[in-house]
Amino acid sequence: MVSAQSSDPSAPHAQARPNILYIMADDHALQAIGAYASTINTTPNIDRIATGGMRFTNCVCENSLCAPSRAAIMTGSYSCRNGVIDLSTRLDPAKLTFPTLLRQAGYQTGIVGKWHLHRDPSEFDFWDILPEQGVYHNPVFLTPGAKTKFPGYVTDIITDKCIEWLEHRDASKPFMLMCHHKAPHRPWEPDEKHAAMYEDADIPEPPTFNDDYVTRSDAARRQKMAIEDLTKTDVKQTPPPGLTPAEVKHWKYERFLKDYLRCIASVDDNVGRLLDYLDAHNLSDNTIVIYTSDQGFYLGEHGWFDKRWMYEQSLHMPLLVRYPGHIKPGAVCDRFVQNIDFAETFLDYAGVAPPPSMQGMSFRPLLEGDHADWPRDSIFYHYYEEGTEHHVAAHYGVRTDRYKIIRFYSEVHAWEFYDLQNDPHELHNVADDPAYADVFKSMTETLAHVKERAGDMTPETAEAPPPK
Repeated sequence: MVSAQSSDPSAPHAQARPNILYIMADDHALQAIGAYASTINTTPNIDRIATGGMRFTNCVCENSLCAPSRAAIMTGSYSCRNGVIDLSTRLDPAKLTFPTLLRQAGYQTGIVGKWHLHRDPSEFDFWDILPEQGVYHNPVFLTPGAKTKFPGYVTDIITDKCIEWLEHRDASKPFMLMCHHKAPHRPWEPDEKHAAMYEDADIPEPPTFNDDYVTRSDAARRQKMAIEDLTKTDVKQTPPPGLTPAEVKHWKYERFLKDYLRCIASVDDNVGRLLDYLDAHNLSDNTIVIYTSDQGFYLGEHGWFDKRWMYEQSLHMPLLVRYPGHIKPGAVCDRFVQNIDFAETFLDYAGVAPPPSMQGMSFRPLLEGDHADWPRDSIFYHYYEEGTEHHVAAHYGVRTDRYKIIRFYSEVHAWEFYDLQNDPHELHNVADDPAYADVFKSMTETLAHVKERAGDMTPETAEAPPPK
């Protein structure tokens, strides 16, 4: 049952149902967030959410790619159920999304920034979105019936538009606002304010920077997302003459990563603007604030940039949630949550029952400190897209607290298996190791069960039988 609203919606705690401010960056790796103990940058404003709320250490996506992740968040379902399996698939307007249900329950809803689901976001009361990926400087925005170019930097403009919407919203209703930043998506173009950040710094390489993939399947060796594959568009210059191959690799790493971090610095500033607005307008106490990204990203780990893989850096998403008086400040949760859970969590706080089409679970109990009875002990992942510039082979798999099993099934036919307790960097594929035969067999059975439960009908093939 939806609760009645107070006659004074501006007063702290007056509304029975909270406002929801959902801030999502694009490709923001958790290893580039201060609250996740980043060694390469600081994010003081994003960290305010963690300090005042909960930091999740095992939030993972079900398909590490922009459009599929966004579709999973909107529908609360896996790619195999919602139909958005790659970057080109349109989200079917007939698919039920959580903003539709929030509107029906009396919420005022808005979305500003990157949408990337190849149709109008008509389930929102208000939308002002970038076409496709959008651009960093002087971006075009789409609104119903209009296409307008705005001078300035996209991260600032998205925040300006969010604040303007908050200023003019119907204050008698709770709101759900999705602030979707383009940054720090490739190609990385920082604003003038942050253009010189890190200029004199030498950013250390991650421990797996020179991974040789020796125990892995052919999938890792055939990819085209290595640091060496970064283009002049990415690094803005030609490497100085006379460098060795290893020196060129490090030079490209420094050029890419510094611009990436500069883009994040602007995101962090603008998160601060939104938090300050809530404080100044007496909204902080009754607003759930979420900071996340549509997936993780490689910052040189395994010698890569980009995402897509089921390996840890792209599998994990940052997730920070603040709700004063309801979430303990500085709390940390290590339970598995996925992006398919976001919709049901928002609906739970709004007092709306989730529809049968949603496959996730509300993690409200975790936010409120009840970790003991959380039932999820494994997560399912499936990356479908092949034939793109990065040549990442299609694969699916399961991760538990200790083990990860990956099945490559199309352009590459192979199994990979990792003991994350003994090999947290995923350098040793032990799929063929007799010492792991029993647990490998058990994990293949778990994979089959979880895959079926997700409704994933991808057929098995005979080319890669499980190792004996």
